[in-house]
Amino acid sequence: MTSLAHFEKVAGSIALPGKAVIDGKTLAAASGATFDNVSPRDGRVLNQVAACSAADVDFAVTSARQAFEDGRWRKLHYREKKRILFALADLMERDAETLAVLESLDMGKPISNSLESDVPGSINTLRYYAEALDKVYGEVAPAAPNRFSFVEHEPLGVIGAIVPWNFPLLMAMWKIAPALAMGNSVVLKPAEQSPMTALKIGELALEAGLPPGVLNIVPGLGGEAGKAIALHNDVDMIAFTGSGAVGRLLMQYSGQSNLKRVSLELGGKSPHIVFSDCPNLDTAAEHAAWGIFYNQGEVCTAGSRLLVHESIAEPFVEKVLAVARTIVAGDPLEPKTSFGAMVSGEQMNTALRYIETAGREGGDLRLGGKRTRLDSGGFYVEPTVFDNIAPTSTLAREEVFGPVLAVTRFAQVDDAIRYANDTPYGLAAGLWTRDVSLAHRAAREIRAGLVWVNGWDSCDLTMPFGGFKQSGFGRDRSLHALHKYADLKSVSITLP
Repeated sequence: MTSLAHFEKVAGSIALPGKAVIDGKTLAAASGATFDNVSPRDGRVLNQVAACSAADVDFAVTSARQAFEDGRWRKLHYREKKRILFALADLMERDAETLAVLESLDMGKPISNSLESDVPGSINTLRYYAEALDKVYGEVAPAAPNRFSFVEHEPLGVIGAIVPWNFPLLMAMWKIAPALAMGNSVVLKPAEQSPMTALKIGELALEAGLPPGVLNIVPGLGGEAGKAIALHNDVDMIAFTGSGAVGRLLMQYSGQSNLKRVSLELGGKSPHIVFSDCPNLDTAAEHAAWGIFYNQGEVCTAGSRLLVHESIAEPFVEKVLAVARTIVAGDPLEPKTSFGAMVSGEQMNTALRYIETAGREGGDLRLGGKRTRLDSGGFYVEPTVFDNIAPTSTLAREEVFGPVLAVTRFAQVDDAIRYANDTPYGLAAGLWTRDVSLAHRAAREIRAGLVWVNGWDSCDLTMPFGGFKQSGFGRDRSLHALHKYADLKSVSITLP
């Protein structure tokens, strides 16, 4: 792996993207307005990014609608669509290092994660859906002898995609790739905290030959650009990943405009359950630590609640702490760093407030709890572990979206399942046991869209991703995501 000096040199040589991509062109905001793009690595302003407003969104949506209606993408032969999407994936692979550096500068994640996970995952997502686009079949329906009936999938039209800051490139590709594969046009708003990789993808898409207007990238503030997309009467669907508060607003905006469809992937307070017959305490401890501290805890599926059977709690928590003590915050561009900066000062302060609240409510602080690397100017919080957290406490019920683990002990299987379900969320859960019957029972009774047994985050692109309850509805990943961006049309022909 190359050095910190190498990645700093790459960062210094990149022309940082800051303009919108609309109708096949890179453009400043119509008003000329910009916002500061601050790096959490050191608190410095990286560049100025176009602050798009309702006027820019209207231009982007109009362009997307025209592209959809005239069929420049929708009616293109599937072989040509595949060729263009694969060409975009090849360009992403060519510029993988640039994309990784932009991601780490913007979001604060370790460059090793960006290079080894986020960028390859994004490329693989695009290739997966490019390969799948000609494998969406309709149905022939049962019908009377004098009738032929069939069902086909039609693209919805203009998709408004609003994506979060924690996995900026990957979350964008989870929306863009299946939406384009189904023949839609897309207007994407990246999070204002981390817009650069999305803007770079917009530029690469034009280089790959994607027709103008098919993919538009409009950076800006959520309350302006995001709201304008959600209220636009010519947007057919909103695909959103982010907070529950914004998800509620998007539902309201749908009702206030054209009743556009809304797909929401929201927060989580995911339980990581270790039963007394855990097959390997050391492996489970490794997963429990990284299940919360990966990406600085800024993961919607983070295993932020560790539920441990009381008979093994003491030795198991010690093993988790031993792993966590090896995790030290470092410069995101240093290849050896495995734990970087939080995305912003605001998010860092939110995590610190939750830490303060947990201590006030009686949690036992076993590790961390403070801001670190103050001399860097960046936004760093230590990996933090609280033990003996009551299931009803703030830290057990509210999403921190930071590196803070809440440990709760349980006596009976029913207690663990009850604690696991006792939150407004239902995104992910994990459990460790040798007992196949217990694994099946717990997986069925836990209300979550993803359940992992004897592993954490142990699935891939082929499995649907999404949650129950206030974690939202609709699914990313897998072939199911293609159907999300299409409608069913029933056709019946009366025969002579």
